[in-house]
Amino acid sequence: MSAAFKVVIPARYAASRLPGKPLLDIGGKPLIERVLGRARASAAAEIVIATDDQRIADVCVALGADVAITGSGHHSGSDRVAEVIAQRRWAADTIVVNVQGDEPCMPPALIDQVAADLAARDGACMATLAYPIADAGALFDPHVVKVVTDGEGFALYFSRAPIPWHRDGFRGKRAQLPQGITFLRHIGLYAYRADFLARYVGWPAAPLELVESLEQLRVLWHGERIHVSIAAEEPGPGVDTADDVRLVVQRLAGEA
Repeated sequence: MSAAFKVVIPARYAASRLPGKPLLDIGGKPLIERVLGRARASAAAEIVIATDDQRIADVCVALGADVAITGSGHHSGSDRVAEVIAQRRWAADTIVVNVQGDEPCMPPALIDQVAADLAARDGACMATLAYPIADAGALFDPHVVKVVTDGEGFALYFSRAPIPWHRDGFRGKRAQLPQGITFLRHIGLYAYRADFLARYVGWPAAPLELVESLEQLRVLWHGERIHVSIAAEEPGPGVDTADDVRLVVQRLAGEA
């Protein structure tokens, strides 16, 4: 039987590219309702929406959701999740899954998977997921985060650059992926133990984190371990731009 876990969904109003993003209409429902539905279909024992905006809170309360009002000065979703943990005084060994508030196509099975993965590994402070990259365009896209792992699936590095670099396979040609190596796209779904996240948010940003703009690199910089499992299925698109909204609506219509 899988270990019990909780889900926190950070939902910030002041997104730089899409202000008010959690309330955007996605096929007749606000984005945050779509994400909440995915979390509710998982095995989570408790789901909390963490927001700094009363407009988002009011919509979520009307949906019957548990809402935590958090500070407006947080730099990341992890900081917001950590505030919820402190507010609720969750036990140190509580497993908490951070389901990002702009992922309306996240399969519930992956929420369960990342929580179970962390529960099964005492040596990891965090768990996350990855999925094989199928085309060279994605590998060379800096918006697609890549990850490499050791033989036991623990993360060695995350990057926006194409890693690992296939010295011979990319010599003079980059239109197709070399054979014999699996390139992995990182999926931004995280499970933490509550006591670790309380420590994490107290650390200063790491140099590599600032260069790559990837907060998980702070964990590796401080010598902690992140386990990476291959996702049981590929998640659909998230919402970062207006074009993403159209893609998500098409995806959800296809699932109906």
